[in-house]
Amino acid sequence: MATYLPAGRRGSAEYLPAGRQGALDLGSMEEYFAYVLKSEIDGRLYKGYTHDLENRLNEHNSGKVKSTKGYLPWLLVYFETFLSENDAIKREKYFKTGSGREFLKKLLLNKY
Repeated sequence: MATYLPAGRRGSAEYLPAGRQGALDLGSMEEYFAYVLKSEIDGRLYKGYTHDLENRLNEHNSGKVKSTKGYLPWLLVYFETFLSENDAIKREKYFKTGSGREFLKKLLLNKY
């Protein structure tokens, strides 16, 4: 499965100011993900957020998610990592806007 991994987001540790990268103990913090799936059946995109990306993808592909079970299987085509659930939710909501859909269309155009 080919997966496009983004370069990172402002909410990640790699974007801390110089000399401060080690200031956060990421082992004790939970990560959240805004993600995009693509149906192998018809190419439609599904946007969501979660704290356990691998488990959530398994839920989608095992038919446990009502809104996606009719379009199995799903490929993870894009995700972004966040340190706060609120930031992940905001990004998911952005993906569902007109400008967010355009962003994803341009991003994924040459990838899938």
